Amino acid sequence: MRTADWTESVSVLDRITAVFEAFGEDDEGLGVSELARRANLPKSTVSRIANDLVGQRLLDREGDKLYLGVHLFEMGQTVEQPRRLRHFALPVMTELRNLTGQTVHLAVLEGTDVVFLSVVRGRPTQAPVARVGTRLPASATALGKAMLAFTPPEVAERIVNADLRRLASRTTGDASALLLELADARRSGFASEREESAAGRCCIASAILGSGTVPVAAISVTGTSEELDPGRAAPAVRAAAMTLTRRLDAGRGGAGRVP
Repeated sequence: MRTADWTESVSVLDRITAVFEAFGEDDEGLGVSELARRANLPKSTVSRIANDLVGQRLLDREGDKLYLGVHLFEMGQTVEQPRRLRHFALPVMTELRNLTGQTVHLAVLEGTDVVFLSVVRGRPTQAPVARVGTRLPASATALGKAMLAFTPPEVAERIVNADLRRLASRTTGDASALLLELADARRSGFASEREESAAGRCCIASAILGSGTVPVAAISVTGTSEELDPGRAAPAVRAAAMTLTRRLDAGRGGAGRVP
């Protein structure tokens, strides 16, 4: 969490990054006051940074609202696979959010980590919500487990043994137990975690599969441990993952790659 000490010591680049990270996937424009609140920066600082970013077309301004700019998205087009994956996933993620009321995440597996590509916020919750670009160890997240469950066993075992960082008191630290959990996730079609990546957070995830049974990404719902009922959420998450698997398959025309 960014503190008052953080705001005094960070570089200009850190402050610009904080402004960009304040925007959510489904935000319809933010005012300077809300941007400042989310970035935990003085309003005057955010106003000055926003003016500079508008001048560079990295932010767009309409009235008193600011939006991520066209030039920023133009640069983002160079990251083709995540862009197209997000394009296919966003309608499904929004539908899943509307159905469950919970925050929905999309992530890919990169090395021993999951990297969050997209977030659609649900109702306000005390559970921490990952930002786009957040990296977490795959072994401690439902998203990571969902993808590792469909990864070749020798690869999954290597990833699990390479990184069993404890993020919270309930993080699984036993590689053998985790590998058994992955086998269960493959059979059931979903993985879960309760307070393993953060206290108070529960998550259900399913893998989005490419050619054959290769995991391309994973989709999840996240909420507080009190709010989220895994038994009710799991079928919805599985259905969303299956929908995306079919759409990706149709989009790539059987070419065996993410569109």
